[in-house]
Order: sequence, then structure tokens, then C-alpha cells
Amino acid sequence: MLQLSPAYYDKPVMSLRTGGQVATVIEPLINPNNLKIEGFFCIDKFENKELILLSQDIRDILPQGFAVDDHSALAEPEDLVRLEKIINIRYQLPGKSVVVGKRKKLGKVVDYAVEAETLYVQKIYVGQHLLKSLTTGQISVTRDRILEITPKYIKVKDPKEPTKLAKAAQSVARSVQASAAQSS
Repeated sequence: MLQLSPAYYDKPVMSLRTGGQVATVIEPLINPNNLKIEGFFCIDKFENKELILLSQDIRDILPQGFAVDDHSALAEPEDLVRLEKIINIRYQLPGKSVVVGKRKKLGKVVDYAVEAETLYVQKIYVGQHLLKSLTTGQISVTRDRILEITPKYIKVKDPKEPTKLAKAAQSVARSVQASAAQSS
């Protein structure tokens, strides 16, 4: 099931052991190499410092917040050596420019959808400048149409270009029409 990005911002982290809140999620920790949410930046309720909640330590993500075993699920950023570069990048999708081809600007990311089970970003929603948004609205770009991710922009295939599946369907339709024309 896909969930929009607001489900992953400013949510309480609840301990199943104590039944109380142990932290508050601030924002997701997104790996820019594969657009996976590796964890979440949190503010600890007791010491009021920033900690990381790793995705594998989450028992459940509910509309009310995140469920974890206990406070020990939260880690100090410097303890997560494997994720050090990603933590330092602090990559966020909203506001990133989206370009087509040789940097033709399509718009900016206004939202994204995440697969709840795997925590991979599956779609980004691109808002265009005011004039274009009046005629076409937001553009939805699926994960398979993303070509390159940089700190400043996301390069995608042209949304007007048909997908491989659409091209295959058009090819089948043409061959059916051709065989129908020959049999008449």
C-alpha cells in the first residue's frame, strides 16, 4: 500500500514496552542512491537530542505514529557508521527540481508516495510553475521513470513519452488491426 509523505513527518514514536511516547519523528532518512527510507530523524523525549530510528527497528507504522519495542530502538547518529554518509547528506525530496532531458525543468517535487512495507519511494509528485499548473496540474512520476538523482535535481524520462507497456500495447493493437484488415 502506498502512503503519502506526510505520514512520515512529525509523528510520535511509541514504546510497546512502556506504552508511552519515547520520541518524535522529524523527517525520513532517505538514501538518495535507491530512494529507500533507511530510518527517521527523531527528537528524543527524555534528553531532547536528535537520534535515528532505523527502519528495521519499527514494529508498525500507524496513522497515530510509529510503534517500537522501547527507547533502545533509537540510536545515536555517530553509532551508525554504515549510514554515516547518508545521515550527513540529509537528503529530502520536497523542493528538489525535476528535469527532463538536458536540464529542461519540469517543476519541483511537492510530495511523494512510499510503499509502506518496503519503505521505497514509488512515486514523486511534481508541481509546475503557476501558468503550467493551470493547464496540466501536478505530474506523477513513477520510480521506473527516474533516471538520475543528484543533490540539486532529479532527472526523469519525459512524462509525455509512452512507457514500455504502452508501446507494447500500441504494437499489439496495430498488429490486430493489420490482421483484421488482411482478413477482410
